[in-house]
Amino acid sequence: MTASDAGTAPWTGRLTGNGSGVSVLVATAIVVADMIGVGVFTSLGFQVKDIPSGFSILLLWTVGGIVALCGVFSYSELGAMFPRSSGEYNFLGRAYHPAFGFLAGWVSATVGFAAPVALAAMAFGEYAKSVVPELPPIPLAIGVVWLVSLVQLTGVRHSSTFQLISTIIKVVLIVAFLVAGFVIGVPQQITFMPQSGDLAHIVSAPFAIGLVFVMYSFSGWNAATYIIGEMSTPQRSLPRALLAGTLIVLVLYVALNAVFLYSTSVSALAGQLDVASVAGSAIFGGLGGRIVGAMICVGLISSISAMMWIGPRVMMTMGEDIPALRVFSQRSANGAPAYAILFQLAVATLLLFTRSFEAVLDFIQFALLFCSFFTVAGVIKLRITDPDLPRPYRAWGYPFTPLVFLLVTAFMMYYLLTERPVQSLSGMLVMLSGLLIYVAFRRRPVAAGNSSHRE
Repeated sequence: MTASDAGTAPWTGRLTGNGSGVSVLVATAIVVADMIGVGVFTSLGFQVKDIPSGFSILLLWTVGGIVALCGVFSYSELGAMFPRSSGEYNFLGRAYHPAFGFLAGWVSATVGFAAPVALAAMAFGEYAKSVVPELPPIPLAIGVVWLVSLVQLTGVRHSSTFQLISTIIKVVLIVAFLVAGFVIGVPQQITFMPQSGDLAHIVSAPFAIGLVFVMYSFSGWNAATYIIGEMSTPQRSLPRALLAGTLIVLVLYVALNAVFLYSTSVSALAGQLDVASVAGSAIFGGLGGRIVGAMICVGLISSISAMMWIGPRVMMTMGEDIPALRVFSQRSANGAPAYAILFQLAVATLLLFTRSFEAVLDFIQFALLFCSFFTVAGVIKLRITDPDLPRPYRAWGYPFTPLVFLLVTAFMMYYLLTERPVQSLSGMLVMLSGLLIYVAFRRRPVAAGNSSHRE
């Protein structure tokens, strides 16, 4: 399949099983839920060690949000051009070659979502234990993943309701924490206005390295691209959902870091992993840690729900294209890709039992950045090679916004290669191993009536 004929290739599954599409509001909730995990509650302690400036810290998180928005504009253009679920599997296959798309899909469908699900579930178990020390983390982690998966198996309508309600509760709790921090918190000796030494902080190596970890906290801004095929009027809904979700998270992230710094001394935060609990204790006293733990637990439920929704759509779409994976394309009567959901559930459960999800995440980080880099680069490529393809949405700020995203992502990949060369290169080998599987699958006979899905 060439880039020029990719625009005419068929796609399936645009509507849900009950005939209604996912709304902009629900798609926005998926973006917000997928983005806000534990990263924003754990990063600040390491940032203030080298950047003890309120203005510089808030600017760091603002820059991270702006870079994420640059990615949003590019993904929105591709999503409007090729409105099919599965994210990078779809985009890379259309912009370059189906084999490239398969490599991205292989990583996402196997461990790309299952490992973050396991990590979020394990965090849920640990934070629940901080609220009620008698609770066992592993059974809680497995239980929450299974319960959320059961909701996903009931179909898109119930999944939409659950996702929307859980995300609204998450945002309301965060806003309540922000209000409490600014109202009853004891102000610290810190200012958020620019100071004379801020320029030195902003151009320093710690600022650049801090941006790498800030960008990890912003990952998930592309979540709605994995369910494009289930969205109502995706050409309009997708850009709105990605933009609204990312802007909401940007505001919340900057506000959270502001309240941490406002209510808690830099010396108390520096070097701490669980800065949210430290700040919670400063705001609420002895019960602060439990209050924050409960808030994060509730928030993680919506994150797990979002990943258990969008992840299986990659395997589902691959099943639509590849006869050997056809079973994963099957939907239940209520529109849920049941076998794909059960597959991701099985992998996530295995990772939890073996405690191997952190190692898997280390291995796949570089590969995921690699796929995002070439997806955004695909916008530039298609503008050059196929300028006449219909573009219902055109990336705002092109070509500057794609270039900003590419530069920052390239720096992140460079950082991982230099700091974690073994894990990064091993992750790429795992990704490239998908080529063997792709070749093997393509040699299988094509089922009658399905040849249009292949090159």
